[in-house]
Amino acid sequence: MMELIRNIAIEHSGYSVFAGVGERTREGNDFYHEMTDSNVIDKVSLVYGQMNEPPGNRLRVALTGLTMAEKFRDEGRDVLLFVDNIYRYTWPVRKYPHCWAVCLPQ
Repeated sequence: MMELIRNIAIEHSGYSVFAGVGERTREGNDFYHEMTDSNVIDKVSLVYGQMNEPPGNRLRVALTGLTMAEKFRDEGRDVLLFVDNIYRYTWPVRKYPHCWAVCLPQ
């Protein structure tokens, strides 16, 4: 993942959006420091929703990441959208099917 983000930033002068759905605080902190150490943090947007947050919050993390990626695309930039973990994204929908109607924008 780090190599992909680095290539988009360095080789293509693009931006990456990382949507961490259900990430642990430690994982998010470690990933942030990886981006800083690699000098690509100014080309990366990080959005997190922790596993202990309500299902609706985790659903919105991926949508927020998508919205950010669309903004970069609309500006004519190369963009990589990375959603980690897609299982954690779909889990609340399977457990609480009504979330689609309540949590998603109309």
